[in-house]
Amino acid sequence: MTPAGARGGRSAVAEADRRSVEALLGRASTTDFRVVMRCPHGAPAVLANEARDRNGRPFPTRNWLACRALVTGVSRLEAAGGARALGAAAELDRDLHRAQLRHAELHDGHLVAGATSPSHVKCLHAHLAFALAEGGTPVGDSIWSQAKLRWPDRCCVAGVGSA
Repeated sequence: MTPAGARGGRSAVAEADRRSVEALLGRASTTDFRVVMRCPHGAPAVLANEARDRNGRPFPTRNWLACRALVTGVSRLEAAGGARALGAAAELDRDLHRAQLRHAELHDGHLVAGATSPSHVKCLHAHLAFALAEGGTPVGDSIWSQAKLRWPDRCCVAGVGSA
Protein backbone atom coordinates (compact mmCIF):
# COMPACT_ATOMS: atom_id res chain seq x y z
CA MET A 1 0.00 0.00 0.00
CA THR A 2 1.56 3.25 -1.05
CA PRO A 3 -0.76 6.06 -0.02
CA ALA A 4 -0.22 9.06 -2.25
CA GLY A 5 -2.03 11.56 -0.02
CA ALA A 6 -0.38 14.34 1.91
CA ARG A 7 -0.44 14.30 5.69
CA GLY A 8 -2.58 16.92 7.41
CA GLY A 9 -1.44 19.13 10.28
CA ARG A 10 -2.75 19.53 13.82
CA SER A 11 -4.41 22.89 13.16
CA ALA A 12 -8.15 23.50 13.37
CA VAL A 13 -10.18 21.98 10.56
CA ALA A 14 -10.61 24.43 7.68
CA GLU A 15 -14.18 25.20 6.68
CA ALA A 16 -13.59 23.68 3.22
CA ASP A 17 -12.44 20.42 4.84
CA ARG A 18 -15.44 20.40 7.19
CA ARG A 19 -17.79 20.82 4.20
CA SER A 20 -15.93 18.10 2.25
CA VAL A 21 -16.18 15.69 5.18
CA GLU A 22 -19.88 16.42 5.60
CA ALA A 23 -20.38 15.71 1.88
CA LEU A 24 -18.43 12.45 2.13
CA LEU A 25 -20.27 11.31 5.29
CA GLY A 26 -23.66 12.58 4.13
CA ARG A 27 -24.07 14.29 7.50
CA ALA A 28 -22.28 16.48 10.02
CA SER A 29 -19.53 14.81 12.03
CA THR A 30 -20.48 14.04 15.63
CA THR A 31 -16.91 14.40 16.88
CA ASP A 32 -14.10 16.85 16.40
CA PHE A 33 -11.52 15.58 13.94
CA ARG A 34 -8.50 16.53 11.92
CA VAL A 35 -7.53 15.45 8.42
CA VAL A 36 -4.52 13.11 8.61
CA MET A 37 -4.43 12.01 4.98
CA ARG A 38 -5.64 13.46 1.72
CA CYS A 39 -6.37 11.71 -1.53
CA PRO A 40 -4.23 12.56 -4.58
CA HIS A 41 -6.93 15.10 -5.53
CA GLY A 42 -6.55 16.99 -2.24
CA ALA A 43 -9.77 15.97 -0.48
CA PRO A 44 -9.85 14.51 3.05
CA ALA A 45 -9.33 10.73 2.82
CA VAL A 46 -8.61 9.72 6.45
CA LEU A 47 -9.67 11.53 9.62
CA ALA A 48 -8.36 11.33 13.18
CA ASN A 49 -11.25 11.65 15.62
CA GLU A 50 -11.18 12.85 19.20
CA ALA A 51 -11.67 10.13 21.83
CA ARG A 52 -15.01 11.64 22.85
CA ASP A 53 -17.82 13.00 20.73
CA ARG A 54 -19.20 16.51 21.16
CA ASN A 55 -21.61 15.23 23.84
CA GLY A 56 -18.76 13.73 25.88
CA ARG A 57 -19.54 10.10 24.99
CA PRO A 58 -16.63 7.77 24.13
CA PHE A 59 -15.95 7.65 20.39
CA PRO A 60 -13.96 4.45 19.87
CA THR A 61 -12.99 4.91 16.22
CA ARG A 62 -9.79 6.97 16.15
CA ASN A 63 -9.42 6.98 12.39
CA TRP A 64 -12.20 7.23 9.87
CA LEU A 65 -11.96 6.30 6.22
CA ALA A 66 -13.67 9.19 4.42
CA CYS A 67 -12.83 8.57 0.72
CA ARG A 68 -15.97 7.06 -0.84
CA ALA A 69 -14.02 5.02 -3.39
CA LEU A 70 -11.95 3.36 -0.65
CA VAL A 71 -15.01 2.85 1.57
CA THR A 72 -16.84 1.11 -1.30
CA GLY A 73 -13.90 -1.19 -2.05
CA VAL A 74 -13.47 -2.16 1.60
CA SER A 75 -17.24 -2.69 1.96
CA ARG A 76 -17.10 -5.23 -0.88
CA LEU A 77 -14.28 -7.09 0.86
CA GLU A 78 -16.10 -7.01 4.19
CA ALA A 79 -19.33 -8.30 2.60
CA ALA A 80 -17.33 -11.20 1.13
CA GLY A 81 -16.16 -12.26 4.62
CA GLY A 82 -12.93 -10.26 4.65
CA ALA A 83 -13.05 -9.49 8.39
CA ARG A 84 -13.41 -13.18 9.26
CA ALA A 85 -10.63 -14.12 6.84
CA LEU A 86 -8.28 -11.45 8.17
CA GLY A 87 -8.98 -12.52 11.74
CA ALA A 88 -8.14 -16.10 10.80
CA ALA A 89 -4.87 -15.22 9.03
CA ALA A 90 -2.28 -16.60 11.43
CA GLU A 91 0.58 -14.72 9.78
CA LEU A 92 -1.14 -11.42 10.62
CA ASP A 93 -2.05 -12.34 14.19
CA ARG A 94 1.00 -10.65 15.78
CA ASP A 95 0.66 -7.61 13.51
CA LEU A 96 -3.07 -7.27 14.28
CA HIS A 97 -2.36 -7.48 18.01
CA ARG A 98 0.36 -4.83 17.70
CA ALA A 99 -1.91 -2.50 15.67
CA GLN A 100 -4.74 -2.89 18.20
CA LEU A 101 -2.46 -2.05 21.13
CA ARG A 102 -1.03 0.99 19.28
CA HIS A 103 -4.57 2.22 18.57
CA ALA A 104 -5.51 1.81 22.24
CA GLU A 105 -2.37 3.70 23.26
CA LEU A 106 -3.29 6.62 20.99
CA HIS A 107 -7.05 6.66 21.57
CA ASP A 108 -8.12 6.59 25.18
CA GLY A 109 -7.68 2.81 25.57
CA HIS A 110 -10.08 1.87 22.73
CA LEU A 111 -9.17 -0.97 20.38
CA VAL A 112 -9.74 -0.44 16.64
CA ALA A 113 -13.48 -0.06 15.89
CA GLY A 114 -14.63 -1.33 19.26
CA ALA A 115 -13.10 -4.80 18.93
CA THR A 116 -13.47 -7.01 21.98
CA SER A 117 -9.88 -8.24 22.03
CA PRO A 118 -6.57 -7.29 20.40
CA SER A 119 -6.82 -10.30 18.06
CA HIS A 120 -10.38 -9.52 16.90
CA VAL A 121 -11.16 -7.85 13.57
CA LYS A 122 -14.48 -6.06 13.59
CA CYS A 123 -14.26 -3.33 10.94
CA LEU A 124 -11.89 -3.42 7.98
CA HIS A 125 -12.63 0.26 7.25
CA ALA A 126 -11.29 1.32 10.66
CA HIS A 127 -8.24 -0.94 10.36
CA LEU A 128 -7.38 0.48 6.94
CA ALA A 129 -7.95 4.07 8.10
CA PHE A 130 -5.67 3.47 11.09
CA ALA A 131 -3.00 1.92 8.88
CA LEU A 132 -3.12 4.81 6.41
CA ALA A 133 -2.94 7.35 9.24
CA GLU A 134 0.01 5.54 10.83
CA GLY A 135 1.96 5.22 7.57
CA GLY A 136 1.05 1.58 6.90
CA THR A 137 0.74 -1.67 8.80
CA PRO A 138 0.80 -5.29 7.61
CA VAL A 139 -2.93 -5.48 8.43
CA GLY A 140 -3.66 -2.38 6.35
CA ASP A 141 -1.43 -3.64 3.53
CA SER A 142 -3.41 -6.89 3.51
CA ILE A 143 -6.75 -5.06 3.36
CA TRP A 144 -5.50 -2.74 0.58
CA SER A 145 -4.27 -5.71 -1.45
CA GLN A 146 -7.26 -8.02 -0.88
CA ALA A 147 -9.76 -5.27 -1.66
CA LYS A 148 -7.75 -4.37 -4.80
CA LEU A 149 -7.94 -0.71 -3.81
CA ARG A 150 -6.63 2.21 -5.80
CA TRP A 151 -7.24 5.91 -5.66
CA PRO A 152 -10.06 6.97 -8.00
CA ASP A 153 -9.33 8.90 -11.18
CA ARG A 154 -11.68 11.63 -10.03
CA CYS A 155 -12.27 13.07 -6.57
CA CYS A 156 -15.22 11.80 -4.53
CA VAL A 157 -15.99 15.38 -3.46
CA ALA A 158 -17.52 17.72 -6.04
CA GLY A 159 -15.45 20.82 -6.58
CA VAL A 160 -12.19 19.35 -5.23
CA GLY A 161 -9.25 18.53 -7.45
CA SER A 162 -10.18 17.20 -10.85
CA ALA A 163 -13.85 16.58 -10.06
